[in-house]
Amino acid sequence: MPITPANGQTAGNSAVNAPDGAAEPIMLELVDEDGTTIGTAEKLAAHQPPGQLHRAFSVFLFDEMGRLLLQRRALEKYHSPGVWSNTCCGHPYPGETPFAAAARRTAEELGLAPSLLAEAGTVRYNHPDPASGLVEQEFNHLFVGLVRNDPAPNPEEVGEIAFVTPDELAKRHADLPFSAWFMTVLDAARPAVRELTGPSAGW
Repeated sequence: MPITPANGQTAGNSAVNAPDGAAEPIMLELVDEDGTTIGTAEKLAAHQPPGQLHRAFSVFLFDEMGRLLLQRRALEKYHSPGVWSNTCCGHPYPGETPFAAAARRTAEELGLAPSLLAEAGTVRYNHPDPASGLVEQEFNHLFVGLVRNDPAPNPEEVGEIAFVTPDELAKRHADLPFSAWFMTVLDAARPAVRELTGPSAGW
């Protein structure tokens, strides 16, 4: 599996064209158990069993009524297609801060610039995805925020969106497929979610 030194890869667009016209591979930051960068790996290779621990982020955005914005991942995605998940998640490019990556991908996937985006801690997990055979070995940076504009989902990334209350989420989670990591990241973010949304929202 391709691995390069941490300082051997610069950040770039998700579809970077080399001089000969070929697309360069998307690289992720590999980290140790403390979240310290130790190298890089190509995105798909990092997710192949048993998985390589890498940096990721997860965003939870709420409207003014305290409802969580969910997205159903586009069917064209190679990893966890068609399942429901949190507002936005992904991976910083090597050298990119998790906050900048979270803001970038929220704009790219949902056409949103959160009116507030705050750090909500980190969580480390190992979640195999039975459907794809891939593995999420991630050191995940969590963010919570508010959204006051209507989302404009990118259909290549997002199949559907929904704003949900805690009760609506519980029913949806019982009835529909969700990403393997969803409950882990939501539970880890709950203290920050409650601080953001207040007790009346019920999170």
